[in-house]
Amino acid sequence: MSESNPSASSEQCGESEAAASCTDPTRRAVLTALAGCACLAAIEPAAADDEDQPGASERPQKADVLVRAEGDKAGQVIKSDDLKLGGPPIRAWPQDPKSSVVRKGSRLNEVVLVKLDPSELDDATRARAPDGIVCYSVICTHAGCPITAWLKQDQGDKNVLKCLCHNSEYDPRQNAQVVFGPAPRRLAALPLTVADGAITVAAPFVGKVGAQQGG
Repeated sequence: MSESNPSASSEQCGESEAAASCTDPTRRAVLTALAGCACLAAIEPAAADDEDQPGASERPQKADVLVRAEGDKAGQVIKSDDLKLGGPPIRAWPQDPKSSVVRKGSRLNEVVLVKLDPSELDDATRARAPDGIVCYSVICTHAGCPITAWLKQDQGDKNVLKCLCHNSEYDPRQNAQVVFGPAPRRLAALPLTVADGAITVAAPFVGKVGAQQGG
């Protein structure tokens, strides 16, 4: 702390150990770096503890709520009104409503939600998408990259979920089927329910989550 106050430097360097650290810039830099590492070491376990809580690595469970996975509202519960018709999508984690544990201990638990016109959905998709809100695994089935884009499809005029790693595209209206790129299969779907604006998980994932080369 003394180094941030130049006027006090001569007073702080009276003792031999303090003098050595004040007069030797190399040693001072090393001590500063070690102090910074100590601070990080104190912070990191807390983040790790969040992901190691009981239930954090379990797949989404019935009645879980969904919380934002990114941005300045990360951790906030998502309501149906938070989703705009036609996008953009929102990335989310499931959260146990009883323990408040966010199930982010496994990256395979992250999902993406987007609100679409129910009339555009096929029967299988509509059955698990209340108010047109579809929910899919965010993990691309090709190489396991996270899906980060909501763009016009390569061969059409509708927006699709797109993985920018290798340009695989998934149509969320048609059960997240692959419509372009090397992905071998569709995204796993997470059935939802909506009651009084609250979005909850209705059932476990439908389909295999994660990458699976060759289908």
